[in-house]
Amino acid sequence: MNFPNDVKYTKEHEWIRLEGDVAYVGITDYAQEQLGDIVFVDIQTVGETLAADEVFGTIEVVKTISDLFLPVAGEVLEQNEALEEQPELVNKDPYGEGWLIKIKPAADADFGRLLDAEAYKALINN
Repeated sequence: MNFPNDVKYTKEHEWIRLEGDVAYVGITDYAQEQLGDIVFVDIQTVGETLAADEVFGTIEVVKTISDLFLPVAGEVLEQNEALEEQPELVNKDPYGEGWLIKIKPAADADFGRLLDAEAYKALINN
């Protein structure tokens, strides 16, 4: 299982990576493994400003649909269009080509409340 050190994690199994003034958001390797084969990603919040922990979309597997929660407050700038045709990219490369959305974090976005790789590993190993 992969736990990159250049991202922050949530207890709900999302990750966020800040690149300049834009951040990429996705689900963790652990989450995609637990969910199984992803068949559809539904994000209807592009252009909206959301609070931390607010639902920004859903991810569908054969047996269930799961909500996706925004790690920090910000504006949803873009969704990963490649997932429309290839939702399995989330399974294959959750921290790379399988990213879900790009956001512009709010000025008061609280990255400090998120988990680093070691804290996230400890969370899922309990």
